[in-house]
Amino acid sequence: MIALIIVAVVFALLIIFIIGVYNALIRLRNQVGNAWSQIDVQLKRRHDLIPNLVETAKGYMKHERGTFEEITKARSQAMGAKTVAEASKAEGALGEALSKFMLVVENYPDLKANQNFLSLQEELSSTENRIAFARQSYNDQVLFFNNKIQMFPSNVVANTFNFSKRDFFELEAAAEREVPKVSF
Repeated sequence: MIALIIVAVVFALLIIFIIGVYNALIRLRNQVGNAWSQIDVQLKRRHDLIPNLVETAKGYMKHERGTFEEITKARSQAMGAKTVAEASKAEGALGEALSKFMLVVENYPDLKANQNFLSLQEELSSTENRIAFARQSYNDQVLFFNNKIQMFPSNVVANTFNFSKRDFFELEAAAEREVPKVSF
């Protein structure tokens, strides 16, 4: 009889442990989803600002059609990304196109002085900072989640219930990885 009680207690403790680990994995998975949603909100904001910035610049930059087409193409690809890996790659390409655009803007002093353009440029800069912060938060959540599903004993529960590793939102553009060069 005592052996039966011990087996029942061990079994009950095992069930409680599995429920606890499962609930922790669900919480972490939801936190990863929420963190991705925060990135998605900022990317949408970025995607909405770009056409306004381009339209404002078009009046000044009549001979820069290729630059505008590159931004439009990169924006379309970024908006169509379905996975984190696709979004990372597409957003990197969009970032490169925007960087080239901002370099070309330097050749147009009237455009740089336009209040509407300056306001949109400031909005975009602010949004880029928000994206960087959201990306950092997302990657932190992915790290916690991936650690939990790969470490013993929670990996047993994770494998049983088909929890899978999540991708980090990493920089794909080589230009974004480079350290800025400062010279005097």
